[in-house]
Amino acid sequence: MRDTPSEMAPPEVTRAEAFRVWLRVAVLSFGGPAGQIAVMHRILVDEKKWVSESRFLHALNYCMLLPGPEAQQLATYIGWLMHRTAGGLIAGGLFVLPGIIAIMALSIVYAVYGNTGIVAALFFGLKAAVLVIVVQAVVRIGSRALRNPVLQVLAAAAFVAIFFFGVPFPLIIVTAGLIGLSGGRTRLAIFRGREQDDAAAADRASLLGEALPDHARTATGHSLRVAAVWLLLWLVPVAVLVTVLGGQNVFSQIAVFFSKMAVVTFGGAYAVLAYVAQRAVEDFHWLRPGEMLDGLGMAETTPGPLIMVLQFVGFMAAFRDPGALPPLIAGALGGLLATWVTFAPCFLWIFLGAPYIERLRGNRALSGALSAITAAVVGVILNLALWFAIHAMFGRTVAVRAYGMAFDAPALASLDPLTFMLALLAGVALFRFKIGMLPVLAGCAAAGLGLHFVGLLAR
Repeated sequence: MRDTPSEMAPPEVTRAEAFRVWLRVAVLSFGGPAGQIAVMHRILVDEKKWVSESRFLHALNYCMLLPGPEAQQLATYIGWLMHRTAGGLIAGGLFVLPGIIAIMALSIVYAVYGNTGIVAALFFGLKAAVLVIVVQAVVRIGSRALRNPVLQVLAAAAFVAIFFFGVPFPLIIVTAGLIGLSGGRTRLAIFRGREQDDAAAADRASLLGEALPDHARTATGHSLRVAAVWLLLWLVPVAVLVTVLGGQNVFSQIAVFFSKMAVVTFGGAYAVLAYVAQRAVEDFHWLRPGEMLDGLGMAETTPGPLIMVLQFVGFMAAFRDPGALPPLIAGALGGLLATWVTFAPCFLWIFLGAPYIERLRGNRALSGALSAITAAVVGVILNLALWFAIHAMFGRTVAVRAYGMAFDAPALASLDPLTFMLALLAGVALFRFKIGMLPVLAGCAAAGLGLHFVGLLAR
């Protein structure tokens, strides 16, 4: 699985530069999948021009179909495109590293002191900035992907279906894919993939170009070796724990339970967190009622995928049932174990499937399917953006259940004026004055922290 000279990434991007860029992406990966995709799109496509728009969307479409955190898998995919396996490990590993460190530190503070208010205050302002970055991503990706009225209607239908009616995410994506597949087979121009429209321009605009990378020309034997290596890395620790400690040990339960979650988390973290919370509280008694929301708050206000909340659950489970270990040591091991069995499969899906997905680029029927999926994904990202906006700017929501609809509407009286003003200022800075993303994020974070301390002094 090591690189050979003929299979190295383009000379314009060294691994050292890639490491720095992926670290920057990781540190800025706030705001759930929509915010994280926005950050990657802005840095990798618009700023660095590593990959073209069509290649970015092609990879995103595949990652949207997989179980697990799509943004982390997208980072792994593009890292693999640029620097093979090592690049995928760097990109995917760095993407979760800040979240691992932050959630671990907050879990320790929470377990010992039960107070994470200062950290929440630090990230209060970031929510406003991330909200604007998410809106910017929807506008940018939508303007490029929704090239005709049919694709625009697909995006709108996907948004309505998932936001207002709670239609399962996989069903939306499969339906859009089937519509696009039919359109592609009948050679309808409206479903022609962007890569067929402007591949030459994209080739000139991106460092990677549009050609099939050498490392995507893998044989079946290579794929079998990749599958064997990652299945062993993922499942051997689980088997060892169950064999040595027994199925009722807390570490065995963590390993088995979160391994199962890793293969059913279609549609992002929100699709499975309610189930995890129920099992963790009622069945395993790892958490007390309400503590899952505290953990979710940690994950929402720190870098990395929202599914990092599972590290908090693993930490608290082992902290409260440490066996012969000191509670904090047990908690740290439990949290890291939950993280490992959650993310190891993500590397398996990418390293095993990405070569085949790359070789299918340009296929007319698949291109039509992916164009339709891209349109649906824009609607899904809009849903995520609206969900994030509602929960960031309003203190309460009202459940609406009528005419087949099931969604949470914001309680207008609970609007947080400070968050609204920060978001408005961040929007003016980004859209009107074209101020960079880093200054906007830093300014909003500083403003949020300053408001917190002003509030403390006013008490």
